[in-house]
Amino acid sequence: MSTAASRRSLLAGTVFGLAVLGAVVTFAPDDEAAAPSSPQASVQTPSEALSEAASVPQNSAAAPSATAPQASAAPVAPPSRPPSLTPAVATLWERVLAHADHQQHPFVILDKKAAKVFVFDGQGALQGESLVLLGHAIGDDSVPGIGNRPIADIRPFERTTPAGRFAAEPGLNHEREDIVWIDYDAAVSMHRLRASAAPAERRPQRLASKSVEDNRISYGCVNVPPPFYDAHIRPTLGEGGGVIYVLPETRSLEQQFPKLFGREGTSPA
Repeated sequence: MSTAASRRSLLAGTVFGLAVLGAVVTFAPDDEAAAPSSPQASVQTPSEALSEAASVPQNSAAAPSATAPQASAAPVAPPSRPPSLTPAVATLWERVLAHADHQQHPFVILDKKAAKVFVFDGQGALQGESLVLLGHAIGDDSVPGIGNRPIADIRPFERTTPAGRFAAEPGLNHEREDIVWIDYDAAVSMHRLRASAAPAERRPQRLASKSVEDNRISYGCVNVPPPFYDAHIRPTLGEGGGVIYVLPETRSLEQQFPKLFGREGTSPA
């Protein structure tokens, strides 16, 4: 090979080498930018990821990533009103959802006049309904101090199931059975029907009958069929708590729940 040819070959090799080096230098910054900026950013727990996602403003002006487009979340439509609700329960259900009074917790509405309980999830969708047994006496208030009195000393006209809005509290009774407290101070709870308790009262037969009048038999507690309790009460109110609304029977919904009906500042009669 001539000297001129050797120089041309050497020059071509040098140019090719510089081109390859330039390509490496050109793409190195992009690869570095794609890498995490810190070790903490490269390892993220699911809870951290959820917290980070929740902290992003909904109206952020930042352009979405071209490689991972973010679909806009569709608004959650409120559930349709269940047709099986009694008129009073339907009215209160609408008010509860309109005011988000349940704070997205599961909730129960108890219609004492119908002796029926309705269980809803945190979005207000009906999960189940059942007949129940209630306090023997008609009335919307508990006798002061009744929770500290022996059952034998409670007279028939004092055996009421109080009306109102209550924070459900999971608990245990004296027999170590799981229950849901409606009003702890008044010793009023929601629990499974116990067939062995006071056989003469025939509570299972009362619960199975079609008559509403004979569902008034307890000392104030709400007796629920065991299968319904295990399927709907225990997994919701019995685990994480929730809200229990007991409808009145001696006053109006507006009087009992003034906040939900725009009558704040007033109290039940």
